[in-house]
Amino acid sequence: MPRVEIEIPDEVSADVDHLDVTIEGPEGTVTRRLWYPDVSVTVEDDAVVIESDVTDAKTNATVGTFESHVRNMVHGVSEEWEYKMEVFYSHFPMQVRSEGDEVVIENFLGEKAPRRTGVHGDTVVEVSDEELSLRGPSIEDVGQTAADIEQLTRVSGKDTRVFQDGVYITEKPSTGGA
Repeated sequence: MPRVEIEIPDEVSADVDHLDVTIEGPEGTVTRRLWYPDVSVTVEDDAVVIESDVTDAKTNATVGTFESHVRNMVHGVSEEWEYKMEVFYSHFPMQVRSEGDEVVIENFLGEKAPRRTGVHGDTVVEVSDEELSLRGPSIEDVGQTAADIEQLTRVSGKDTRVFQDGVYITEKPSTGGA
């Protein structure tokens, strides 16, 4: 009978509405649906409790996964998640800028049409010279935005040993282990 309690810091609040877990803190709010048969997620005192009466391997694994999700949510709303990216070019100087809820890359490999990708959730993209900084409360949103930017500058049909131009993730966040 697995039972996991995750302490909630003072500046963070948690709420469970049916299947949706909402964690609020100084850096924002993250809501996520956590559902699996025979696994319940509740808030008791100052802790999020994940428990199940079933002890099979898949249920135990799901309890561990839910624990990681909630820990990531608590970390995100209290300290934020941050990815660092770097613009690299050798042939054509590309310009990267953040435009509202989009990231725009111009002059990639000399292309006339700008490449664009959306920014997920509450992610904030800051561009300074050749570096990008992506921050936000949801690790999924920040990570997906970083991956989308990296994929936007993928070179196809050319020798990637020669054409190394692109925007690459240089630093990912780490929780220090749970």
